[in-house]
Amino acid sequence: MTSTPKNAKNAKNTVHTAAGPTARERLKQAQQAEARAGRRRRRITVGVSIAAAVAVVAGGTAIAVSGAKSSDDGGSGAAVAVPANTGGPDNTVITYGRADAPHTLAVYEDFRCPICEAVETSAGATVQQLADQDEYKIEYHLATFLDNNLGGKGSKTALAAAGAALDQGVDKFKQFHDVLYANQPSEREDAFGDVNHLLDLAEKVPGLKTEAFTKAVTEGTYKGWAAKVSRAFDKSGVSGTPTMKLDGKALPVIGQDGKPVTGEQFTALVKQSIGG
Repeated sequence: MTSTPKNAKNAKNTVHTAAGPTARERLKQAQQAEARAGRRRRRITVGVSIAAAVAVVAGGTAIAVSGAKSSDDGGSGAAVAVPANTGGPDNTVITYGRADAPHTLAVYEDFRCPICEAVETSAGATVQQLADQDEYKIEYHLATFLDNNLGGKGSKTALAAAGAALDQGVDKFKQFHDVLYANQPSEREDAFGDVNHLLDLAEKVPGLKTEAFTKAVTEGTYKGWAAKVSRAFDKSGVSGTPTMKLDGKALPVIGQDGKPVTGEQFTALVKQSIGG
C-alpha cells in the first residue's frame, strides 16, 4: 500500500462567540490530542498553526493533509458489496453528470473535512450547476483519513452511508453528499460515526430513506467498499482535501486570502482552465 504524507490539522474559518473556543484554541486541542495518540502509537505527528496552514493553501496545496493510512474495514482481497452506479478503477469513483461531457472535474474530499464544507458552502451550488450544464462531469474520490487524524469513525461511516445512497441513484448520492456537508459536525465531534444520526439526516433527501437504504446503513453493507474507496484515495497521489482538478489541472479553490472561492470565482477558474 502506498504510504501517505505527514499529518496536519485543520480548522474551520469561522468566527466564534466569547462563550465558545476560538479556531486557534480548537486547533491546539486537536493537536494535543493527536500528540497523545501519537505517543501511544510510537509515531511522530506534526501539527501546523493556522497561519502556516493558510500559507500552504495560498501555495496551492489543500488544507487537510492526509496522515497515516486509513484503517481498513476488511482486507484488500476480500469480496465486498459494491453499490450500483460506481465506476473507475475497482469501482471506487462516483461520477455525477453526463458521461460524455467534454471535461472532467475530479473532486477529492473527506466528509469530515471542515475546509471541504467551507468550499461546498461557498461554491458547491455552482460546482453542481456547471455539471448540470454539461461543462464537465464530476468524479468524486472520497477519503477517510480524518478518522485517523481526529479520532473516531465518522468519515468511514458516512462514506459507507453515501454508498447506500449511491445504490439508490447518483442524484440521491449527490443530495445526501450535500446534506452531509450542510450538517457537518465540529471536528471535535464524531456525529457521523452514529448510523442513527446519518439515518436522521437521510430524511432530508426526499425518497432516500427506503427500507433497503436503512438496512444497508444499519448493517454497514458498504463498509468494505468504503475502505476500497479510501485506499484508492491513499494511492492517488493527492495529499489533502479539498482538492479539485479540471482535466488534471489543479484549481486553487482556496484564495490567497485563505477564504474559499465564491461561485463566481469558481466559474472564472473553470473558464480560465479550459480556455473559455
